[in-house]
Amino acid sequence: MITLKSRREIDEMKKAGDILVATHKEISKLIKPGITSWDLEVFTDEFLRKNGATPEQKGFEGYKYAICASINDEICHGFPRKQVLNEGDLITVDMVVNYHGALADSAWTYAVGEVTSEIKHLMEVTRKSLYLGIEQAQVGKRIGDIGHAIQSYVEGEKLSVVRDFIGHGIGPTLHEKPEVPHYGQSGKGPRLKEGMVITIEPMVNIGDWHAKMDDNGWTARTVDGSISAQYEHTIAITKNGPEILTYQGENE
Repeated sequence: MITLKSRREIDEMKKAGDILVATHKEISKLIKPGITSWDLEVFTDEFLRKNGATPEQKGFEGYKYAICASINDEICHGFPRKQVLNEGDLITVDMVVNYHGALADSAWTYAVGEVTSEIKHLMEVTRKSLYLGIEQAQVGKRIGDIGHAIQSYVEGEKLSVVRDFIGHGIGPTLHEKPEVPHYGQSGKGPRLKEGMVITIEPMVNIGDWHAKMDDNGWTARTVDGSISAQYEHTIAITKNGPEILTYQGENE
């Protein structure tokens, strides 16, 4: 069932988003060669609790961590670990913040030191595709308009859009209807209505779009070992257009 949120509920989700944004901004200062994703896990868990929030992912369907930390060919749901990050690596940090019952969800991809021009292109295209999708998140549009905008741009840049993992409705629980694919046909799918809150979170690969699962049952990675990136925002559908509840500011 698709739930519609009141203005008060959206404002509460924005408060969760503000804490999430503050966390990502601090994480961006920590990313450098020699750090581990476990360092980021410990920081995030402590930072959220200091700010009166909790990591919603921790304990969700048995998941043990405050963040997902996906490195290089890992598409999503990578486990935080004590593996040192090296110059040229790419890491995506994904988290869901619970603030007094209100949720916000955002993933961001970070370069570790200096990365190749190919990886820079991947990051730029993935980030731009997110905003092209957000532009379509208007009252009266359809879910397919979001996916079509993302897919047509990404494939035009000779990259691929992951199909196996998609965006979703959010609040009051983590994964709700509607499903929000990052591919598809314009004019298709559920119609967007005022009060819906969704995530848009394109995962884009340099190589093939297909994914395979690690033995841990959580981590997905590219079948061909190519690098993957992801950017995600939580979006409220309003009569005045899409409202980004996890917006990091002009320097995004």
